[in-house]
Amino acid sequence: MTKVILGMSVSLDGIAGGQSADADGWAIHQAILGWQFPLRSWRQAMGQEGGEDSVDSREWADSFARIGPQVVGRTMFDFGYPHWGENPPFHAPVFVLTHRGQDRIGKEGGTSYSFVTDGIKAAVEQARAAADGKDVLLAGGVSIAQQALAAGLVDEISLRIAPVVLGRGVPLFGASQADLRCVHAVQGEGAVHLRYEVRITRPAWSAKVPAAIA
Repeated sequence: MTKVILGMSVSLDGIAGGQSADADGWAIHQAILGWQFPLRSWRQAMGQEGGEDSVDSREWADSFARIGPQVVGRTMFDFGYPHWGENPPFHAPVFVLTHRGQDRIGKEGGTSYSFVTDGIKAAVEQARAAADGKDVLLAGGVSIAQQALAAGLVDEISLRIAPVVLGRGVPLFGASQADLRCVHAVQGEGAVHLRYEVRITRPAWSAKVPAAIA
């Protein structure tokens, strides 16, 4: 059964990205994602050779093997598209949530980019329809994650916790609220790998706060 997985790397204080595309934003991006760049599995997906065969590498490979279509935001697409090349690492349909529609773009290796202008629910539904037994990954950015959680569309949250405290940037969850159950926890060399089943999302924690402390 296809699951919708929110999968992102975050700092120990929950930061998932920078607030801008300047040097500071890039530094935050590197601090959060730097653990994966030396991995053999990550490098193979990028068409590169070498890399480390480690717990982190195996965790990354196992997660990637589950994933089919992905949903990304326009900012992530605009940032990544020039670097992903003619044979991008996705090898599956990618649905770009955007206010600016355009024609579908086909690439080598099974990757395509379709531009969805009618909201996160439509993007997830299209990704599910194309999943063919695989899971759907909500890959970023933060706005995509928060919209999907608020709409009750997420079945599982997969976090890679990098061992850094940033004290600035954009938090992944913000005002999002959910009850979770941990189903996977592994200590890697460069990150802690956690997976949570999303049991329920709701509009406010106050609905479950005892009256004595509400």
